[in-house]
Amino acid sequence: MENIKYINQDLAIALSQPSIAELQQAAEAGFKSVLNLRSPQEEGFLSDEQQAAEVAGLNYVNIPLRPDLLSEELIDQILTQIDQLPKPILTHCKTGLRAVTTGLMYIATREGMSAEAAFAKGEELGFSYDDKPRMKEFLPNYIATRSKSSVQHDKI
Repeated sequence: MENIKYINQDLAIALSQPSIAELQQAAEAGFKSVLNLRSPQEEGFLSDEQQAAEVAGLNYVNIPLRPDLLSEELIDQILTQIDQLPKPILTHCKTGLRAVTTGLMYIATREGMSAEAAFAKGEELGFSYDDKPRMKEFLPNYIATRSKSSVQHDKI
């Protein structure tokens, strides 16, 4: 499958909405789960994505994430799903920015990465927050309040 970037061995980001064929390719490439961060109301949302993912043998979860409605509770819900889903996970939104942001918050809070290191990893993957001030502000604040040292995360 083309147009994906790996955050680590467990998390990859699709840089666009995967097609039905790309979901099958993801399964063939060894992915076990798909985490869709798009809202069904978004233009280009694949309405039969869950069915296509499940036919391909992938676990599927859809948790809509709008950058203007970011909250710690919603990110907690997404990161808990990442904890629980079989790995590796292919995460996607429309362009990859929401997906990479949640992935960076996941590894930062689970592995003790600083916000600065998370931003650097995002830039290394080709993502910029310059035109997304809400996300740029939210990421370090979330990492600071939910870091591995301040919160215990139970693996299920």
